[in-house]
Amino acid sequence: MQNSIKNRLLSGWHFMRVLRLVFGVVFAIQAVIMKDYIIGLMSVFFLYQGITNTGCCGETCTRKYDGAKEKAKNEVVSFEEVK
Repeated sequence: MQNSIKNRLLSGWHFMRVLRLVFGVVFAIQAVIMKDYIIGLMSVFFLYQGITNTGCCGETCTRKYDGAKEKAKNEVVSFEEVK
């Protein structure tokens, strides 16, 4: 389990993930300076997405390939004509 967490945190870095992390840090700094809880919640949201690579930005929304489902799609289907 520890290796999967480490792999998730250290791999898959792309532009959108870094951008979300930067937004989270900037919002966190602004929340502390302005003493604003709403901006603080926004910073937590963006930091979580940036650190864990979750959310629907870039390629994180794509589904992983499942070979079993692909086999089911390629099966030959026979139809009967009903009169």
